[in-house]
Amino acid sequence: MRTLVVCVDRTGDISRKTGLRTPVAGWEAVQSLVTDMGVADPEDSGVNCLLEALRVTRDLRDGDDDAVVAAVSAEGDGVSADRSIAAQFDDLVERYDADSCVLVVDSAEDERVVPIVESRIQVDAVDRVVVRQARDLESTYYLLKQFLGDEEMRQTVLVPIGIVLLVFPALMMVTGSLAVAAASITTVIGLFLLYKGLGVDDYVAALPGQAKNALYSGRVSIVTYVVAVGLALVGVFAGALELSNQPANTPELLSAMTFTYYSIPWVALGALAASAGRLFDEFIRREEVRTSFLNLPFGVLAVALVVRGFSAYFVERAGRVPPLEVPAAEVGAISVEGFALTPEQRLAAFVVLGVFVSVVGIRVATHFSGVELEDVEQPAEP
Repeated sequence: MRTLVVCVDRTGDISRKTGLRTPVAGWEAVQSLVTDMGVADPEDSGVNCLLEALRVTRDLRDGDDDAVVAAVSAEGDGVSADRSIAAQFDDLVERYDADSCVLVVDSAEDERVVPIVESRIQVDAVDRVVVRQARDLESTYYLLKQFLGDEEMRQTVLVPIGIVLLVFPALMMVTGSLAVAAASITTVIGLFLLYKGLGVDDYVAALPGQAKNALYSGRVSIVTYVVAVGLALVGVFAGALELSNQPANTPELLSAMTFTYYSIPWVALGALAASAGRLFDEFIRREEVRTSFLNLPFGVLAVALVVRGFSAYFVERAGRVPPLEVPAAEVGAISVEGFALTPEQRLAAFVVLGVFVSVVGIRVATHFSGVELEDVEQPAEP
């Protein structure tokens, strides 16, 4: 009785990686194939499949069975792959006049050829090889071990998770509402992710040192920054104060636009104060000012004008502010009667004014920095 022990490779890895044509039969030939396959790709489970075929052959021979080890590998895909494996089995059966076979496979894909083989020779067993050392599991284990050994990573990930697990039941007990507790936890997690993702933690950590250096070096910006924060707080207070005077049923969008309309002038003044301080510091330290610093106040003013225009459009359409009136003017023989702008005209005027201020800022910055406008707008030829 002669038994074929065949390692089946339906995906064609053996032929593709070693460059050998199959079937490969015989103890020495398969041993050489194991070496070639292992050198070509040591991580391929096909190496273990070939070794398992050799082991099964050895065990059968020890039991007085005339066993022949072989390996077949598909050529092509789909129907072509199955036909090539069928032809290789026909060759093995004819060459060795075998009575039965044992198939050795390493995946469910290889097991699909079992009906094809059964139509040609009796299949006594199907031996599926499962690699004991799973690379992904082992890599995950070592990654977790390395992660737990990193103090900074533990504090960044494990501490927030622990706080969430402690606070969530407490919120459930206090509020008695799953939705409120989940929303609170989600909000805190979102703020934390933004805090880390935007690098706010690095900025906050470096802020005391920067403030100390600014105080000791006598920078003007430290004073203007304080002024900017004060003006921004005034703007927030002005917007909040106006919101308190609004009816209770005011839509949220209108409330936001009202707050923006009354707060943006103060916030813009604060930003102008901060940018002016940066300009003075830059001039004192370098005795020249870079283009970006020169353009900063104009950019702040342009953005403030555009935002003010859009917010004014909404609040004026809602009847919360009166229309913008242009007073009568007389210049020499030319006289202009006073008129009121519609909300659309007011919005267009603020947008055009913002664009104009931005263009003036670019012109001023390029003039004082000694850079031509054409050099700024067009990149130099390579």
